[in-house]
Amino acid sequence: MSDAETTAWGAPWSAPFWEASREQRLVLQWCTSCNVVIHYPRPVCPTCMGDALEWRPAAGNGEVHSHTVVHKGRHPTLTAPYVVALVTLVEGARMMTNIVGCEPSEVKVGMAVRIRWEPQDDGRHLPLFEPTT
Repeated sequence: MSDAETTAWGAPWSAPFWEASREQRLVLQWCTSCNVVIHYPRPVCPTCMGDALEWRPAAGNGEVHSHTVVHKGRHPTLTAPYVVALVTLVEGARMMTNIVGCEPSEVKVGMAVRIRWEPQDDGRHLPLFEPTT
């Protein structure tokens, strides 16, 4: 991955997250010193400030912790209305994402969701979430 790609998609320490997305795999950073899951990726653990970090596979399941419906979109690739949500993953991390696959009015706090990958032009995928059925 080039420096330009890393800069475009975030800090260098998030590269394993984006590389796994190429294979539609969700991985999360874990601190091996205090056994805490970390998301968004960082160079040190926000709990113990240690740097003994590793990447572990994640299930891709969770529930909606909080959400809002955007009625007037500001980005050309997102057609309003759309849902921006904070999803609590079963591993304990929270991830900011979009909820897709249902009407925005159907999204509720506590709704069970699973990951759905949206392909990008460079081969990576964005993690979105949809209701489980």
